Amino acid sequence: MRFIYSDGGRSQYFKGTTGDCVCRAIANATGLDYKAVYDMINTTAKGERLTKKNPRRSNARNGVFRTTEKKVIEGLIGWEWHPTMRIGQGCKVHLNEDELPDGNLIVAVSGHLTCVKNGVLYDTYDCSRDGNRCVYGYWKERR
Repeated sequence: MRFIYSDGGRSQYFKGTTGDCVCRAIANATGLDYKAVYDMINTTAKGERLTKKNPRRSNARNGVFRTTEKKVIEGLIGWEWHPTMRIGQGCKVHLNEDELPDGNLIVAVSGHLTCVKNGVLYDTYDCSRDGNRCVYGYWKERR
């Protein structure tokens, strides 16, 4: 899979690196401004309920819980979730251009979210593990 370095526009607003993969992936896939996505995530996270298991809220800079990630992406009109793995099933789809459909995708892999556009990976590093990284599912832009 071809890889293109892209921070999603983060460098226009912040210096350094951080754990903002959800924000980068959404900005890269949708073409939305990084700061707009960043603010959207943090605003949505304010609605999270604090529990013993989750004593702190999601944050666009340091990590986003799956439920908040889902709310943010579902709020973007025209994106559909396509699961590629079920519990106990094993890995069926890998982060490989031959196994993913064409189009703009926000792809969920273990502990990370990334963007794939027409078989090209857009991220700050090549997270494909040589095409062997398991894909849990992806958000696809409806055309």
